[in-house]
This record gives sequence, C-alpha cells and structure tokens, in this order.
Amino acid sequence: QQLLEALQAREDVASVQTVSPGQGMAEFRDHSGFGDSLELLGENPLPWVFMVSPATGVLSADAAGVQARVDALTRWLQEQPMVASAQYDLKWLQRLGRLLELGRAIVWVLALLFGVAVIVVVANTIRLDVAARAEEIEILALVGASNSFIRQPFLYSGFWYGLLGGLLALALMQACLLYLGGPLGRLLDTYGQGLHLQGLTATQAAVLAGAAAWLGLLGALASVQRYLKLLSVGGSLGRR
Repeated sequence: QQLLEALQAREDVASVQTVSPGQGMAEFRDHSGFGDSLELLGENPLPWVFMVSPATGVLSADAAGVQARVDALTRWLQEQPMVASAQYDLKWLQRLGRLLELGRAIVWVLALLFGVAVIVVVANTIRLDVAARAEEIEILALVGASNSFIRQPFLYSGFWYGLLGGLLALALMQACLLYLGGPLGRLLDTYGQGLHLQGLTATQAAVLAGAAAWLGLLGALASVQRYLKLLSVGGSLGRR
C-alpha cells in the first residue's frame, strides 16, 4: 500500500494497475494450460505485480527523451526496498517513440501545407477582388490616392480571410479529435496505456489563428502589390 501511494503521488505516473498473487495465478492457469500441475504447488509463489503507465508528459518528448524519463522511473522503482524487480517493454517504447516522431513530422508538414494554402487562396481571392474593382482603383489613383490607401481595404480583407480560415481549421481539428478520440483510446487501452488525444490549449489556438491571419495578410499584400504594379497608369500609382 505504501508503494502504491508513492507511485500515485508521482507526476510522471498516469495510473497503476495492481495484480494480486491470486489474480496472477488465475491468469496463468487460464492461459498456460498447466492448470492440473499448479495444484501440486503447496503455496502461491507469485508476487504482487504493479503495472505502471507513464503520464502523458513523459511520452510527449522525442524517442530519446521518452526512454530517458522511463529509465529514471525504472531506476526509482528499483531503488525501493519493496520492489524485487522492475522492467519495461523496450521494444514497445521504441516503437512509441518513433510513432511520436512521425506524428510530429506529419504535423509540421501539414502546418507548412496549411500556410502555403492560406497564402495561395487568399492571394487569388484578393487578386479577383482587385480585378473586379480595377476601375475604382484607377479613379482613386487619378484623384491622387496613394498606394497605401488603395491597399488598405484589401489588406483588411486578407486579414479576415486568414483569420476565418484559421478558425475553420481549429473547428475541423476539434471535430477530428472528437471522432478519433474514442477509437484511438480503446486501441491504446488494449496495450494498457491510458493515452488520449488532446486538443490545443487556448494559447496554442490563439497562436494558430493569429498565424493564419498574418499569412492571409501576407498573401493579400503580395497579390495587391503585384496588381498595382501591373495596373500602374502613367505613373499615377507610383506613390507610396
């Protein structure tokens, strides 16, 4: 009981599952096929077994970081006088670390593709908007409007397009988490791991929305600036 309480108090431990000697013997009898032979044993030789699941924070590092943290937890267990031996599934841990690295790489690739998509979509949208208002822009230029004045409404539009795109991405991400969370949680439970998908924090969501708005602004600036150069009428659009 003392060891169980010590494990549950550690921040790097998510859960502890106990297997009593009686439960261990029953499982061994059911799966080994030596049920009759076990009756010859005078007493149950099996010890108590604690199955420790590391916390999500332990498993959120890269492969080397995951193994280092689990090694530290294992050493702590081995130092406890009530523990005869402590071991973990190294192969499964290595596979988990590689999967985490692959997941991070996929996230970065998707983020890059999302950023490029925002710039391209917003730039094309603003380009069409500028083309539709070409006569209005020419009139503004003829009456002395500066390039910055002409650019301003299009930059606002690009900002809002990007922000709305970021919010839509957050909504889709949350929907995917809700859809995949249950099946993935049940899959991980079969491996004895209490891992679950987690959404972005409020700060991370704000950063994503802000980055999308900034990319939209950048796409709008690139599009309208290019169009202003092409649309220059007798140098009247040359003022900044």
